[in-house]
Amino acid sequence: MPGLLRGVARTAVVAGTATAVSNRVSRRQAGRWAQQEPAYAEPAAPPPAAPAPPPAAPEDDMSARIAQLKELGELKTQGVLSEAEFETQKARILSS
Repeated sequence: MPGLLRGVARTAVVAGTATAVSNRVSRRQAGRWAQQEPAYAEPAAPPPAAPAPPPAAPEDDMSARIAQLKELGELKTQGVLSEAEFETQKARILSS
């Protein structure tokens, strides 16, 4: 009987140690994966279009439009605005 009890106790210790190690490895991997961006995540939304500048005072209307057009040109040059977005915003500024 003592041999059987010793065998059962040894099996319990080995199984408990294996379970503890397995759980620790799983937690460590989960922590590493949480730090990385998952490959299956949804793609990020495209950046929003440039916000519309506030309306200018009537006396500075022409200089404000020129400043807005320069800013649009810079955004297009930097690649923030596409050609279509640039043309849309330019038409909006010129029509106001």
